Amino acid sequence: MVRGNNTPISEFLLLGLSEEPELQPILFGLFLCMYLITVLGNLLIILAVSSDSHLHTPMYFFLSNLSLVDICFTSTTIPKMLLNIQTQSKTITYAGCITQMYFFTLFGGWDHFLLTVMAYDRYVAICHPLHYTVIMSSWLCGLLVLVSWIISSLNSLLHSLMLLRLSFREDLEIPHFFCEVKQMIQFACSDTFLNDMAMYLATGLLAGGPLAGILYSYSKIVSSIRAIPSAQGKYKAFSTCVSHLSVVSLFYGAVLGVNFSSAGTHSSQSIAVTSVMYTVVTPMLNPFIYSLRNKDIKGSLKRVLGMAGK
Repeated sequence: MVRGNNTPISEFLLLGLSEEPELQPILFGLFLCMYLITVLGNLLIILAVSSDSHLHTPMYFFLSNLSLVDICFTSTTIPKMLLNIQTQSKTITYAGCITQMYFFTLFGGWDHFLLTVMAYDRYVAICHPLHYTVIMSSWLCGLLVLVSWIISSLNSLLHSLMLLRLSFREDLEIPHFFCEVKQMIQFACSDTFLNDMAMYLATGLLAGGPLAGILYSYSKIVSSIRAIPSAQGKYKAFSTCVSHLSVVSLFYGAVLGVNFSSAGTHSSQSIAVTSVMYTVVTPMLNPFIYSLRNKDIKGSLKRVLGMAGK
């Protein structure tokens, strides 16, 4: 990444969500609160699952991994944003930008795969309940998480390495609160054909693929639930999917909202604001969605918090 005279570029400027000075304290307080709630809420989910032997099942194993990914996902962007507001600085180093893009893509991709794996878990539990413990063995659960991590790592590594071949203006201002692959490609001064192809291919395979898997799983789940004779049985089967379905709807709704926003407007600032939904709000709400509708999680959290209060 060099400018025209082959002098290395050392830093960029992150413009953030607003350049209004009077809004900076409000943004700092708001995002600090949301970040702390996200970290605390997801840590409590992990603690509740790990401390309760009754929750050592595939569904809660995947949930604890999702909580860990949500903490890491949010931590790739918000701390840097808060630091820039606090120090009244908008700079991010070249190395810091590449690193941020790598981990953002890594944890974002891992989020997609975990949601898909959780949908598969619900599919097996409802459509093949008698074979659930055999199919969803601890070995398979660990393998699914490992494969998801490997694919996400390779994808983020590919994008990061391909960005190294691009050149940018010396005074590049990024109208966002973090470095994102798509925007960085748009701001490049050199040929981005290969980067565009890699991005579209990865989006189709690693975002569209998991979404198709989720939709397929739920189509089978709906068919199985409709075949259940009693209304109580239908409700019980569907209730095990409500939390996951809510998280999927929130996550993909926010991601699609950002994509439609970027396609329908030329305002990069509006894209940055919309991005807050899936980078901050969704990871913050996930623990509430799972804990409020899940008696097992609520019971475990009460015991954990009760022990902490003694």
